[in-house]
Amino acid sequence: MLSLSGFATPWWFLLLFVVAALVVGYLWAMRRRRRDTMRFSNLEVLDRVAARRQGWWKHVPPALLGVALIMLTVALMGPTAEQRIPRNRATVMLTIDVSLSMKATDVEPSRLEAAKVAAKEFADNLTPGINLGLVSFAGTATVLVMPTTDRAGVKQAIDSLKLAEATATGDGINASMQAIDSFGKMVGGPAGAPPARIVLMADGGQTIPRDMDAPRGAYTKAKEARQAGIPISTISFGTRHGSIEIQGQQELVEVDDEAMQEIAKLSGGEFHKAASAEQLREVYATLGEQIGYETKHTDASKPWLVLGTLTAIVASGVSMFTGRRLP
Repeated sequence: MLSLSGFATPWWFLLLFVVAALVVGYLWAMRRRRRDTMRFSNLEVLDRVAARRQGWWKHVPPALLGVALIMLTVALMGPTAEQRIPRNRATVMLTIDVSLSMKATDVEPSRLEAAKVAAKEFADNLTPGINLGLVSFAGTATVLVMPTTDRAGVKQAIDSLKLAEATATGDGINASMQAIDSFGKMVGGPAGAPPARIVLMADGGQTIPRDMDAPRGAYTKAKEARQAGIPISTISFGTRHGSIEIQGQQELVEVDDEAMQEIAKLSGGEFHKAASAEQLREVYATLGEQIGYETKHTDASKPWLVLGTLTAIVASGVSMFTGRRLP
């Protein structure tokens, strides 16, 4: 497939001026030849012979040769094309809220159970080169799985998630950053630590501490994540009418989209909203594409080289069979 998005050696473009000069020279030679023919030929004989002479066919071989030269020049310029390729070096910490609000059934069968299913699909679909870790948080945060390419261990830990009281979103972010830092020091070589990202799935309702800008607060930790070069992709999961039973009474646990959006903004990441299990799966699929692949400029000169060579061969063949000479 022919494509152009940049050139590795653009100075070969100057060769196109040579091709243009050849075209001008050919047109000038044809004009001069016609003029000389008219000047020195017997017009009666010329009229009788003209019908037998080749018409526009005689210009086909030179035209094809000109096209071939242009294609070969483009190939020499080293055209590149954008190509999506799987990442073979990156770290992702999946950070999941397991506070009691995740027991709400506004998303069937419950927020937490739907989150487990979607998180395991995310783990399965993530490209093999990504190191995936898992953090759960409620009143405290726990690193359940350090970054690894072993998806089975991550999925087993997702299945074991249990609900607990309170929500310390900032602690969840902090635990994820510490896991990323530790893993980066272990695997970082001359190229440094691999690029990292936190995928935070919660309903946004932080309770410990109440102040999001406190030292342990989610906003403070999001700013620290930005300074560390770790963007946070937030997933606000749930609806405005979610509720749970606490001591025999129904308590409203509506999702806080604004808080999750602000966490993403402060960290340099992006915000996603999911109000159903299907939407959550779609969000995870989108994140899998964004995280698992990267766009690189790769060499795209081969198609131009092949077509240029074939066109030159065709030009030579047409010239030999129509004019019995090379163009």
